[in-house]
Amino acid sequence: MMNRPNIYAAAPVDRASLRRKDEDWLTEAWLAPASRVLPVWQTKSFVAGPQDAPRAVLLPAEGLDAVPIFLGLMEDGAPLFTVDLSMVEEPDALPALRGHGRFEDLRATGPLMPEGEAALCAYARGMVWWNARHRFCGVCGSPAASAEGGHVRLCTNPDCATHHFPRTDPAVIMLVHDGGDRIVLGRQSRFPPGMHSVLAGFLEPGESLEDTVAREVFEEVGLTVTDIQYRSSQPWPFPSSLMLGFTARATSFDIDTGNDELESARWFDRDFLRTHTPDETFRLARPDSIAHRLIREWMAEG
Repeated sequence: MMNRPNIYAAAPVDRASLRRKDEDWLTEAWLAPASRVLPVWQTKSFVAGPQDAPRAVLLPAEGLDAVPIFLGLMEDGAPLFTVDLSMVEEPDALPALRGHGRFEDLRATGPLMPEGEAALCAYARGMVWWNARHRFCGVCGSPAASAEGGHVRLCTNPDCATHHFPRTDPAVIMLVHDGGDRIVLGRQSRFPPGMHSVLAGFLEPGESLEDTVAREVFEEVGLTVTDIQYRSSQPWPFPSSLMLGFTARATSFDIDTGNDELESARWFDRDFLRTHTPDETFRLARPDSIAHRLIREWMAEG
């Protein structure tokens, strides 16, 4: 198994969670000359540089009029924040941003960025998305205010006062093999032309991760599995998932996609995956995904 973290994991920042309750410290950190901001606009990240090698842009806080979300402390000790500028119709018109970069979808730029910077952009994107979609209390419907540096939404109704915390949806993603030289790959209709990937699905209440792997494999392709083994995980802020990677050995082999979850699925052998040149008929999942890593690890093991 590879030792490096997956892309979007291991953001190079000390989250400094003990500082989040100190409102005075957060205010001082926001106003400090050394503080930096990684802005987000309509889920897009602020980057600069050539299209094939973008870099994350960290800006001074001055001139960015938005509720700050504290991300942590950078390696040099500088406070790092993100802000949601989605309410600005033309962000390029903001003096604080003009000429410093552009907003682009992290799905496109992430695989091309240094991994630490991609992880910071993913962290910022996830926090902004959660705050934007939890502006009201889910218990009583009252407005919910940002608290603890944006890591809590606090119901403003004193009779409720519920604390809401960021949520991440756990999803399993699994490479199903036959114990030899074949794995199952499938397609969804929304995939780009030719793209095939391993199977995946969301955890349901009352399930273990292993239960979910077995259920999702059976639901999607009609196979039973055993030897379910955890491999690695990956933050996937599109919008708010954690992908938990597994391998599993099939104990039945006749694929059935009759439930319409997949457009198609079939067995692929290792030699084909090693020698095929990606084209419009067949290509693997995007290289920044844990799906791609699971496949590459399996190919390297045989």
